[in-house]
Amino acid sequence: MSAPLFYLGAHHPHWLAKTAVPLFVSHRRLTGRRTFPRALGPWALDSGGFTELSLHGRWTVPAKEYAAAVRRYADEVGNLAWCAPQDWMCEREMLQKTGLSIEEHQRRSVASVLELRALGCPAIPVLQGWQLGDYLDCADLYEAAGINLRAEPVVGVGTVCRRQNTDGATRIMHALAAEGLRLHGFGFKRTGLRSCADVMVSADSLAWSYHARREPLRVECRGGSHKNCANCIHFALEWRDELLAQLDARGPEQLSLFAGAA
Repeated sequence: MSAPLFYLGAHHPHWLAKTAVPLFVSHRRLTGRRTFPRALGPWALDSGGFTELSLHGRWTVPAKEYAAAVRRYADEVGNLAWCAPQDWMCEREMLQKTGLSIEEHQRRSVASVLELRALGCPAIPVLQGWQLGDYLDCADLYEAAGINLRAEPVVGVGTVCRRQNTDGATRIMHALAAEGLRLHGFGFKRTGLRSCADVMVSADSLAWSYHARREPLRVECRGGSHKNCANCIHFALEWRDELLAQLDARGPEQLSLFAGAA
């Protein structure tokens, strides 16, 4: 089985014009720019939700403003595959920050998708929750709102990126895939990709930057302007190539390790 489509997390929007590999770029990095690079390859847009809720405990960006920005990115950058909605993550600290329940975060996430799509925005549905039952309840909310998740080209799964070393996160991904959903994993690291790659159609990661801060400079970067390669496109692309090679080399026993997990 081939690896999922992998969107390389990019700190710098100008990378869109430097490489044709799929990139994952945050709205927070693009907003406020007067001009934009033209994308050489496909890319997806992160709404910046985790940072927004962490800083403010709510969304301060109006839906109309975000939708207008996304439409501009689609026109001027080009090759935009989809955007994340203004969704609401469900980590415990996030719930404490907002003062709301998981159920309310789910309701608002679904409402965001509906509103953004009505504004002409290619927002994908994102499932939010903590336990598997939460995610299934969130799926029911989408169905009740008239969104057939099984017919969607991609369905995001949120609130998993910080717990990929747990069997619980793996079981959630496999169980949702068993429901017939084509999943995108947000913020997946190597551990998560190794255990869930076979049940996702796509994933994104900025984990390369974390590794670059702790590794020696590439030989080609020595004597240059940066102290580490945390913002280095060459390190990022090499990390991506190594990761995809590892995923493609997986054996059948690795692919089926968690098959049927509930």
